[in-house]
Amino acid sequence: MAVPFMGLYVTQSLHRSESDAGIIISLFGLGAILGTTAGGKLTDMFGFRPVQIFSSLIGGALFLSFAVIENFHMLCLLAIVISFFYDAFRPANFTAIAAYAAEGKETRSYSLNRLATNIGWSVGISLAGIIASFNYKLLFVVDGVVSILVGIAIFFFLPAIKGYRKKVKEQTKGLIVQKPWQDGWFVRLIFLTTIFASCFFLMFRVVPVFFKEEWHMGESTIGIVLGLNGIIIALLEMVMISKIENRRTGIYYVVLGVFIVALAFAALMLPRFLPIVVATVSIVLFTFGEMFSIPFINTFVIRRSNEFNRGLYAGLYSGSWSMAQVIGPVIGFYIAEQFNYSTLFIGISLTLLACAYGYHTLGRNDQAKMT
Repeated sequence: MAVPFMGLYVTQSLHRSESDAGIIISLFGLGAILGTTAGGKLTDMFGFRPVQIFSSLIGGALFLSFAVIENFHMLCLLAIVISFFYDAFRPANFTAIAAYAAEGKETRSYSLNRLATNIGWSVGISLAGIIASFNYKLLFVVDGVVSILVGIAIFFFLPAIKGYRKKVKEQTKGLIVQKPWQDGWFVRLIFLTTIFASCFFLMFRVVPVFFKEEWHMGESTIGIVLGLNGIIIALLEMVMISKIENRRTGIYYVVLGVFIVALAFAALMLPRFLPIVVATVSIVLFTFGEMFSIPFINTFVIRRSNEFNRGLYAGLYSGSWSMAQVIGPVIGFYIAEQFNYSTLFIGISLTLLACAYGYHTLGRNDQAKMT
């Protein structure tokens, strides 16, 4: 709810520059890198359940403090710490899905999780736009409270696995468990995914500021338009995945998805005489690109790992998205401020086309063995 409006909060409420907004958002990404790395290791050590519970509770409590602090340097520090705990949740959640998914149903299981995530996203981002039009600080309060409630819900409803740490230690005793950074194919996948994610995040970090400053759209309208992303995913992704899964290789769908995301950013350069229409077209294209690409990338991660190293694989994968939060906003806001948004959108589109070709090349590697 809060982070997509962070750029607007810094520029509109705190009256600081776009570069400062990029710094804050990128620091969220820096904390996320540390959090996903630690979260992956802790998940392999203690299990996915305790990591999810504690990261939700602590992260939520810290986000509440974000609402009462206005000092820029303190906000920078808080951004790192908050995202550390928020993103330690991700590899644990990723591993939890793998633990509960039926064999052969991993892609659908991740799509189901994304369904839940995007229902929350669509509701949250739409409400966030309305809340932000009245009071930006209330966004942080609501976000923090919800996170705390998530930790409590997991404690009561997510089944515990007794003896998890002892079992893993016994099973891995004497075994040489492959680390993800020793897996050459996976490292190349992570490199491409970092590039893709760096561009991907700009739709929810830089583009909202573009809608506000260049197209003069209101916060509530921005929230509704961005919320379409979650609504479309919630309505269509599970059905779509069930129809297309196993018809072609996973890499084929990833390449197609990245290509469509490139078109989504290119659409933002269309004439702006009907900005809401153009914005909607862009978000719809973006969403379909996301639905084709991300579920199958998730499946690659799960199939390259096993129960002994899944946390590390999930941590490195989540870390690629966290790294993207550092790289993307800083570069995106800098290009927009020093040049213009059209230059930025051209650059993003070309980068994504190159990334799609990279995935295509990766798919020809015999090590992939992904269908």
